[in-house]
Amino acid sequence: MSIQNENLKLKKNRDFWLHFLLLLLWVAIGAGLRFTYLASKNPSTIELATLIFSLGNSVQTVPVEQAITLDRLLQPLQPAPILGIREVIHNLMTESTHPPVYFVLTHWWLKLFPTDNGLVSLWAGRALSALFGVVSIPAMFGFGWLAFRSRLIGQIAAAMMAVSPYGIYLAQEARHYTLTILLIIASLCCFVVATRTVQNKIVLPAPVSLIWVVVNSLGIAVHYFFVLTLAAEALVLLKFWLADWQFAKNKSETENSSSPFPSKYWWRIYATAAGTLIGCLVWLPALKGASDSELTKWIYEGNPLSDFFAPIARLVAWLITMLSLLPVEGQNLPITVASSLLLVIFILWATPILIRGIRRQIQQPAIRLSVQVLGGFILAAIFIILCVTYIVGADVTLAARYHFFYFPAVIVFLAASLAVYWDNSMTAEWKKVTFSLLSSFMRGKKAVAIILIMGLIGSLTVVSNLGFQKSKRADLLVPIIQQTSQVPVLIAMVHKTHAETRAMMVLALEFKRNKGLLKSSINSPQFLLTHKDDDSQPATDTLSRTLSKLPRPLDLWAVNFNAPISVESQNCVLDSKSKPKVTGYKYRLYHCL
Repeated sequence: MSIQNENLKLKKNRDFWLHFLLLLLWVAIGAGLRFTYLASKNPSTIELATLIFSLGNSVQTVPVEQAITLDRLLQPLQPAPILGIREVIHNLMTESTHPPVYFVLTHWWLKLFPTDNGLVSLWAGRALSALFGVVSIPAMFGFGWLAFRSRLIGQIAAAMMAVSPYGIYLAQEARHYTLTILLIIASLCCFVVATRTVQNKIVLPAPVSLIWVVVNSLGIAVHYFFVLTLAAEALVLLKFWLADWQFAKNKSETENSSSPFPSKYWWRIYATAAGTLIGCLVWLPALKGASDSELTKWIYEGNPLSDFFAPIARLVAWLITMLSLLPVEGQNLPITVASSLLLVIFILWATPILIRGIRRQIQQPAIRLSVQVLGGFILAAIFIILCVTYIVGADVTLAARYHFFYFPAVIVFLAASLAVYWDNSMTAEWKKVTFSLLSSFMRGKKAVAIILIMGLIGSLTVVSNLGFQKSKRADLLVPIIQQTSQVPVLIAMVHKTHAETRAMMVLALEFKRNKGLLKSSINSPQFLLTHKDDDSQPATDTLSRTLSKLPRPLDLWAVNFNAPISVESQNCVLDSKSKPKVTGYKYRLYHCL
């Protein structure tokens, strides 16, 4: 007996180290992908907002209505030691639409790194997000193990998170998504435990309830879209509540007694919901301000009902990128067509495999509840997205980043499906299927390996800037300006909010990064932001007035200048040569003689 116990102990110890080393491998792969070429892409405008507000600076200090130099435009990206947490929170809450926790953390984080030519380091700003993205890999292992009591599912979930193109995209943005994802994973763990207590009709442990409230309250303080995670959880719990209510009602009618519902085991969940609600209500005024802000009006500008299927197509596309991605963005037509075709073939091949895997897992009594709960959560999240898009009129499918609130649930749900094909004991029936080449790829570990490899290819696509490209490609426009203009340059843009200021700063940063390509010092540009409200004439007049004060010759680059341009009186003529299209920037060149 002692020999058997010793052998069992050795086997458990060996299994532990095997899983530990395997998890380290996923973490190493995920870290390598997230930190590769981390600062190579030009920043997005929202990344600049993170850096500026985290430094305690304000975008409103950039002058408008006058020509300014590159260094003056980039001044909000210069760290100032005298600025602290008070300035971070004040400027953020005054000028932006986000809660302060991540920006405060970034403020402390940036102090650990030197500046980059006097400006805040873009690498440092993105590194914090990438680091949280790496931490999400072991967190997914824990989530998979807790939800399904299976280290195999945990390992597959960790591997999928490590190579998910969508996960890489979020981790390489200097934004708060990856920290929010960690809190979502923690909230979903508590959520799964809560559904088990309801199913078993026992009281939710007080420590779990307390942790759940703290995590939910902190999640709201990191990103307001955490509310959507809570809403999806609430819809699933509501289904359980209605089932219990119906059962209690039928029992009461049968026994001819007063209804015992609500049952005692629900009261702890009520208390958790109340604590979470209090944590949410603190941010209610800020939430209303965010929805009314000029910075968020772009998601209301479309009309989803007139183009009914476009939001659904975008939603499906973002779901696919959580699994794989190929170069379909900003490429020439043959590459785009070939990549799209391969991606469609992969999805058509993988979908039945994943569906069959889920069906098999539902047949397992030990994990059926978790499959149903997480599947219900994902469906509830999609339902919320469609309601917000079609009923509220805020098309949240326009941006991939808004779909992070159910991303961890999708990964662990798919991992549970793929675990069927890795476990040989659960795939015996596939050995009987030999009538086609497809069936051979659907057996055993090959399906898991192919899906993970496709995820890795998708991650490399993102890292190489062939997927999830920035919405404003300053890296394409600035070389065009540098190679075209041989005289001093004025870049003019219409200004409505500080979003346009940040769009101009993205261009200025690219000039600074490409300063080795400048032909001479006179090619260092000046910048002009002309404010525009409902009336376009003041912006037009400001441009003409500014041109009259600048020496000639001069090249005027009107970039995203959505106001009439009347510069003939300034002896400026439109350049007739065709120019390449650039994502995010509509531009025209005028030669002022």
